[in-house]
Amino acid sequence: MLKVDNMEIKKKIEALCHEINNYDYHYYTLDSPLVSDAEYDKLFAELKRLEEKYGYIIPTSPTQRVGAAPLKAFTQVQHEVPMLSLDNAFADKDIDAFDQRIRERLGTQAAIEYCCEPKLDGLAVSLRYEKGLLAQAATRGDGATGEDVTENIKTIKMIPLILRGPHVPRVLEVRGEVYMPLQGFKKLNAQGEKIFANPRNAAAGSLRQLDSRVTALRPLEIFCYGVGVVEGIKLPENQCDILQWLSTLGLRVSPLIKVVHGAEGCLKYYQTILAKRDSLSFEIDGVVYKVNSMAEQQKLGFITRAPRWAIAHKFPAAEAHTVIESVEFQVGRTGALTPVARLKPVRVGGVTVSNATLHNMDEIKRKDIHIGDTVIVRRAGDVIPEVVGVVTARRSHDAKRIVLPRHCPVCRSHVEHIEGEAVARCTGELFCPAQRKEAIKHFASRRAMDIEGLGD
Repeated sequence: MLKVDNMEIKKKIEALCHEINNYDYHYYTLDSPLVSDAEYDKLFAELKRLEEKYGYIIPTSPTQRVGAAPLKAFTQVQHEVPMLSLDNAFADKDIDAFDQRIRERLGTQAAIEYCCEPKLDGLAVSLRYEKGLLAQAATRGDGATGEDVTENIKTIKMIPLILRGPHVPRVLEVRGEVYMPLQGFKKLNAQGEKIFANPRNAAAGSLRQLDSRVTALRPLEIFCYGVGVVEGIKLPENQCDILQWLSTLGLRVSPLIKVVHGAEGCLKYYQTILAKRDSLSFEIDGVVYKVNSMAEQQKLGFITRAPRWAIAHKFPAAEAHTVIESVEFQVGRTGALTPVARLKPVRVGGVTVSNATLHNMDEIKRKDIHIGDTVIVRRAGDVIPEVVGVVTARRSHDAKRIVLPRHCPVCRSHVEHIEGEAVARCTGELFCPAQRKEAIKHFASRRAMDIEGLGD
């Protein structure tokens, strides 16, 4: 390996690092790629070649995001400014009471200005930058002490290794939520041996890997929501302005942040985000309201484990535990048999759920689902909710395996399950009343003949 003996090579390596980091920022943070994947890969390969040939690697090189030797254990990190939790609210009256307490403590009856944002269902982390460089990352832990996950955080490409812009603080500690987007979660569960119950568990498990190479394979993302220690710069005077300032440094913040006035404004924001919940690419379990003025936040202060100036307004639970009482097989237009669990009725996402799709026999086998099992049911905008996992610790001795019927439950024709295919099918075709009915419905539907006025 050659040692660097001329400034031209150093400058070229540093320029490539800067260029690739800039492309990462536009691709992962702004969702606005500047170059093709092929051009990016070419530049990355050239940087790696030069680093290996000349032995010159800078700390902010994109090649350093993965590759550290696996850890034996996580080291502990003391948070200089504690990472406190938030008090929860579940009803409109709780928000009215929260707003009333704020106004009483501030000695005003004027409408309070709040900074509102979605509450992500992920893992809270702290990112410490020194002179613009990512120096340390830690989990929230118990609020006072977390775990050092610096090498794992570096694998998340939307987290900058170096801050952008001319006015970078001497020290900046950023708080954010690491999460796993829904599409990535589904893909991970489909290909992995371990089945995660929900994206939050998947995110937490991925970030707490002792081998950062495993974390690098997981589709993790982040939204930043606040700051801890800040040295060498005067912060903006409002919470929402601080978040916008963080975005100018290359840090990712939620595009759904909004300033509102009073409890009424908070509740309108809650309803707006609740209506968007099922269309988002990531999971949220509520919204957070924070007094926007930093001076007012300081005046309001803290109680033991939570700030007085913020509250989390939780959504109705999107998951719940219940029991599978039986399983029936429904026959679709193409003859596909879909197993549907009949559940002990349970409230999920504000509605009562008594049925849930099990998709197909491969999914039943993969999740090890039995009749009589206690299961986790999720409702995320689907007409029929799904069973996302089994609470195996609660499995009773009389739980029964789910068996694919040999004959169609509607027409009694033979059921064919071709090896390598997930779906089993009734071979009765249009002789089968279920397939005939679904075929007619499809023929009349909007995506086919679009026959108006003809319903089920």
